[in-house]
Amino acid sequence: METKTAAAMVKTTIRELTNHEAQMVCLQGWVSNKRSSKALFFIELRDGSGFCQCVVDQNNVSEEVFQKAKDLSLASSVRITGQAVKDDRQIGGYEIKVEDLDVLQIVEEYPISNKAHGIEFLMEKRHLWLRSRRQWAVMRIRSRVKFTIHKFFQERGFIQTDAPIFTGAACEGTTTLFETDFYGDPAYLSQSGQLYAEATAMAHGKVYTFGPTFRAEKSKTRRHLSEFWMIEPEMAYYDLDMDMELIEDFIRYIVTDIYENYKPELEILERDLTLFENIHKPFPKITYDDAIKILKGKKDVDGKNAIQTLENDLAEVKNRIEECKKDIAEREANIAAGGMKKGAVNFNKNKIDTLKQEISKLEEKERNIPQWLESAKNFQHGEDLGGSDETVITRLFDTPVMVYKWPKDIKAFYMKRDEEDDNYVKGVDCLAPEGFGEIVGGAEREDNLDLLVERIKEHDLPMEAFEWYLDLRRYGSVPHAGFGLGFERLIMWLTNVSHIRETIPFPRYYGRLFP
Repeated sequence: METKTAAAMVKTTIRELTNHEAQMVCLQGWVSNKRSSKALFFIELRDGSGFCQCVVDQNNVSEEVFQKAKDLSLASSVRITGQAVKDDRQIGGYEIKVEDLDVLQIVEEYPISNKAHGIEFLMEKRHLWLRSRRQWAVMRIRSRVKFTIHKFFQERGFIQTDAPIFTGAACEGTTTLFETDFYGDPAYLSQSGQLYAEATAMAHGKVYTFGPTFRAEKSKTRRHLSEFWMIEPEMAYYDLDMDMELIEDFIRYIVTDIYENYKPELEILERDLTLFENIHKPFPKITYDDAIKILKGKKDVDGKNAIQTLENDLAEVKNRIEECKKDIAEREANIAAGGMKKGAVNFNKNKIDTLKQEISKLEEKERNIPQWLESAKNFQHGEDLGGSDETVITRLFDTPVMVYKWPKDIKAFYMKRDEEDDNYVKGVDCLAPEGFGEIVGGAEREDNLDLLVERIKEHDLPMEAFEWYLDLRRYGSVPHAGFGLGFERLIMWLTNVSHIRETIPFPRYYGRLFP
């Protein structure tokens, strides 16, 4: 016979607990953490939709249930039945007062503990690392941003179109192509869907592609992947100003949506919300020439000088490192002195681990900032901006900044030249603040057939491979523009993770093919 409790119990998810306050619920999930205090066990349960603290009180459960809770290990799979109680101190705002517990599997020696692990170890265990709180939050934001991107473009009359993965020619230069055999002929994994999007834009007016792209760069920097996703809209009858307006609207739309709908995930990531609060400010627009003056400290922004700001940052980093080391020493001395309760010992040990991780990040900044200063001071006009240069420039802004009118020699062949100065192109890079650098690259496209042929020759590209692309200028050419946004770079910025490899479920970069 069904018990009264079972009859009243509701199977639900952690994210839906808000609909079942004070009710008996059943959650199915995995143990992500467990701690004890006298006659209590505090089980942190994850179920894919969220995280929830479940309290097992020896006075409120049977001896059998209490023993089951005692036996639970990290990653064990369980069903927990209990009352959903509102508690704003908990992530998600609810806690479960446990009445019953069923164990599906007890896990022996889960490889990833709650202590700090090295990044290479975690990458080898990526299939398990995805279960951690921070990685869970990143992947949920990634999913939401994908949905929001489609929503943005569909609401504005764009259609989604698809570009091939196999291509016969380079789009962004020949040095980063992955070559493969295509039935006896050489083919390359796509660097970009842009050229194909231009073709479909001539059929539909406004289009966007959203798919994987590939760059064979032997780089392990925090901003590079060999396989990544790109969003690439193309718009007929658009010029550079319209392109920049769309970029700004697009980024603001995405940031606003995450801020309004994914607060718990941002809380788990401990994301500074300044970005989200400033996103409705107009994005500054500066020329490449002015960007270089700012970089070299020859032009201030709102009374702030890039070189002086960086020097101040270095001094603050050094001071904070010393503060952390002093705090660690005091906590270690207190633990060594004895007489401290177990809970306090564990608290201090966890704090020490957190401080050591902070020191590691600070020491990286301590090494990098002098190099950034040196690079900024010695930057030569006409060079492309590197990651550190973008960091220095954006340090002075609290919103994304648009850098436009770039030297032609460092930009792609298809970008339209500036009518006022043929040495520049009508291109734009959108740089994210907080040191994340370029997230968008866009331009007005060259719509003149003769000039485009000339550019292809200048870049020493095979003319026959671009005959179809030239047809777009032969038959109904119009002014048009577009941009490409690196999806993982956007996620990296939104979530403030330290490396781009954390923004995609199974990253592929130089030296990493498994799991």
